[in-house]
Amino acid sequence: MAEPKPEGWLDLPGGYSDPVPVRHRVGQGIFRSVVTDVYERQCAVTREKALPALDAAHIQPFSEVPENYVQNGMLLRSDVHRLFDAGYVTVTPDHHFEVSKHIHTDFDDGENYYKLHGKGLWVPSRSEHRPGRDYLEWHNENRFRG
Repeated sequence: MAEPKPEGWLDLPGGYSDPVPVRHRVGQGIFRSVVTDVYERQCAVTREKALPALDAAHIQPFSEVPENYVQNGMLLRSDVHRLFDAGYVTVTPDHHFEVSKHIHTDFDDGENYYKLHGKGLWVPSRSEHRPGRDYLEWHNENRFRG
């Protein structure tokens, strides 16, 4: 017999939906592996090295450029990656990290990210592995909330 639920209990639905077909992004595993290696397994912004917390981020989304180029990628800590994709942070073409004022106005927060504002990005030693200027300019012009 089930125990009585405490007062104020929220009974939320659960379970599984019907299966749906999923389109896989071809080459995503290789992209992640290469970006992780060229960034020496550390976040380009925070230098975090805990691999489960790191993502190979596309600068210009894969949905717009459906090919994997290391110059269109950076290794970012997952929270920084989400903010980057949402336009709350960016990387300038000269490889500096910038934080939008909207992170504060939209969420009344962001002080941990503002501490990183203006910081130089850690980039791979080989120039051909660094974030491409055109991709970074695209992000600044089309995603960043300035």
